[in-house]
Amino acid sequence: MGAASPKLAEHLRHMIVGITGGMGCGKSTVARLFERRGFRRLDSDQIVRDEVLIQPEVVAALRARHGDGILGPDGGVNRPVLAARVFQDDAERQWLEQLVHPGVFAAWRTAFASAPKARWAVEVPLLFEKGLENWFDFTVCVACAPAQQLARLEQRGLPRGLAGQRISKQLPLARKIELSDFVLWNEGSPEFLEAEVDRLAQALEAA
Repeated sequence: MGAASPKLAEHLRHMIVGITGGMGCGKSTVARLFERRGFRRLDSDQIVRDEVLIQPEVVAALRARHGDGILGPDGGVNRPVLAARVFQDDAERQWLEQLVHPGVFAAWRTAFASAPKARWAVEVPLLFEKGLENWFDFTVCVACAPAQQLARLEQRGLPRGLAGQRISKQLPLARKIELSDFVLWNEGSPEFLEAEVDRLAQALEAA
């Protein structure tokens, strides 16, 4: 899927940074810190929630596959029900990814084209799993120890068993670290992470 999604031509934009990492490691926090430093931020999960899953053709496809039980009282997709189904069945998860990813890529293209000279920070949980490296000038992995990762997810209300199940569906964090251009270790204070992002943003601007 990634091979079919080429970068925009080099001369059209200043910089696109892909931010990935494990669940609960702090991708969104890092992306917001980049945003405070003048980058424009895109959250791929938010695009799925707010743009792709409300498209009539996507809702129809989900209803055809899963029945009316996949819909909420308002007729929209019941995301917790959908998540419970796809994380229990790899085939269903892969089918869903094939359904929603084209809409995500279209949203990326539209955003990049709207400000071709901007610097972009894009949150992409499955960046390496889906071979999306060619979209980005640089890739950044946000990482922390597994125990802290699980603790953060529990604080968000995700039971430990479900958190472990969902983490297991992603590429191991150690492999994401190997594949990334840069790694931010998020186990210290917020100020430490902010200083890390400052240094990295400065390095990227000088690259």
